[in-house]
Amino acid sequence: MDLGLKGKKVLVTGGSKGIGKGIAAGFLAEGAEVAIAARSEEGLREARTELGNVHVIQADLISEAERDRAHKEAVETLGSIDILINNVGGSSGSSVEETPLSSFEEAMQLNYLSAVQFSKAVLPDMKEKGSGSIINISSIFGRESGGKATYNNAKAAMISFTKALADEAASFGIRVNSVAPGAILHPSGNWQKRLEENPEKINQFVKDEIPAGRFGTVEEIADVTVFMASQRASWVTGASLNVDGGQSNMNM
Repeated sequence: MDLGLKGKKVLVTGGSKGIGKGIAAGFLAEGAEVAIAARSEEGLREARTELGNVHVIQADLISEAERDRAHKEAVETLGSIDILINNVGGSSGSSVEETPLSSFEEAMQLNYLSAVQFSKAVLPDMKEKGSGSIINISSIFGRESGGKATYNNAKAAMISFTKALADEAASFGIRVNSVAPGAILHPSGNWQKRLEENPEKINQFVKDEIPAGRFGTVEEIADVTVFMASQRASWVTGASLNVDGGQSNMNM
């Protein structure tokens, strides 16, 4: 299926590894021009070697000033941004009682406020063009309990923001959606570390908690994200789509 993405200008935050890198690869395969932003210079070098024709932007996206710089650099590099993928994120802390307030603040900056800032930054140009797609990579744990509170709180806020912005932007031809992955296995992810540390426990988790009987892959998240960004999904906006092999316990 031709998704009509050839020549589209795409920015992927947190694009040097894992799901972000997989999403970048998916857009490149469709003929899009892609820039990825991430903190690690080494990770960006490795991603450029692996992905080939991709633009890299080094920035610490927990910082408001760095996010502003990264957006400006992406526009200078690409000329404009047709598709924004807000993927950067991370998990920290333990129980609510034992997690310092600073960890909640950092989680909101990285997972949530980064998406808000980048979305606000691309809106004026998208409105002028009368088109655009913004996709926020959230989590099934932004929709139900599970995982660390810092992460879940930020991802829940991201999903709420997705619907709010989608309703505002729809009349300008801009679609805003969220993709909510379940447990995804990749070399740089937390699930890989947990699997190596305690394979018996994690294999039992998969058996008990994921009806499909296995972890998801980066490519499976990327395929859905690329489709959602394309005009093949032109009537989809304000949605949060689980991509989880049935792991979520929600009825919707």
